[in-house]
Amino acid sequence: MLIHAILLIAMLFAIVGSCVVFTNAIEHLGKACNLNDGAVGSILAAIGTALPETIVPLVAIFGAYLSKTSISTGQDIGIGAILGSPFLLSTLAMFVTGAAVLVFSGMKIRAVSMKTDYKIVFRDLRFFIISYSVAILAGFVGNYPVKCLIAAFLLTYYLIYVFRTINRSLCEIEGGCELEELYFQRIFKKYNLFVIGFQIILAISALVYFSHVFVLQITYFSHVFHLNPLILSLFLAPVATELPEMFNSVIWSKSAKDTLALGNITGAMVFQSCIPTSIGILLTPWVFNQTSILNIALVFASSLLLLGYLKIKKRVSPAILLACGAFYALYAVIVFV
Repeated sequence: MLIHAILLIAMLFAIVGSCVVFTNAIEHLGKACNLNDGAVGSILAAIGTALPETIVPLVAIFGAYLSKTSISTGQDIGIGAILGSPFLLSTLAMFVTGAAVLVFSGMKIRAVSMKTDYKIVFRDLRFFIISYSVAILAGFVGNYPVKCLIAAFLLTYYLIYVFRTINRSLCEIEGGCELEELYFQRIFKKYNLFVIGFQIILAISALVYFSHVFVLQITYFSHVFHLNPLILSLFLAPVATELPEMFNSVIWSKSAKDTLALGNITGAMVFQSCIPTSIGILLTPWVFNQTSILNIALVFASSLLLLGYLKIKKRVSPAILLACGAFYALYAVIVFV
């Protein structure tokens, strides 16, 4: 059990580390391909940091089928990871960003007021609520061909979001994104598309492997402690895989790049409501129990609270972001107590 516990913790760090390497490379790919800052920051960075939580359910589902062991457990972990990601982003990630603003303003590093283009955050939240509603609706549809059509709609809907985001060039509002040096440039002493591509491929390969080992540890502890793997994956898997979004948002908050900080989170929310949910709709029964329905309800509550605040106040404040975190605390209390 000690070995499994060490492996579980090690995989958390390994997944986050691999994701950081991937994000670093994907941002440089955008620069090398002359993509605008909006595409690099809001689309490529969001997809990069959202990759682990997309791979975890895939590995859980396909791993169960390939090994022919506990397919229902694999599906539960997959559904839990898929539903847990939007929940973490709309609650805990918002809370961490708001707290970071208050901490850095208290340290006199930045002002307490947030320099956010609220229209961008508002637009992302509208996209998210529509796509998430459609994805949840699929859980109450019994006809599989209809579910396939819903999954196809979600994929198309995300492409529309990407197109509109690229055109708006989100990052240009705050003067562009400063990129950190490509990690593999230090090894190869070169900077070209081959080095960038190699770093991307290696990071993805590492993510797949570490996610597979991570899922095995969740399955092990769910059996040992007789825990529902759905509940375990709703909390543990998303906390691990959403760390990159939260880490990026904290860094951007320190630099007062608040549109980037929130755009990274809301952009990932749109991604999570379209791509992983399509996987769940196609590859799992995609039905929800009481715990899942509570999770879904709190996602809507947090998102609508922030959306309503933006519509009325026309700005973002640390206080409303902290309020979103209350829904995460409420969910933890209800489920565990």
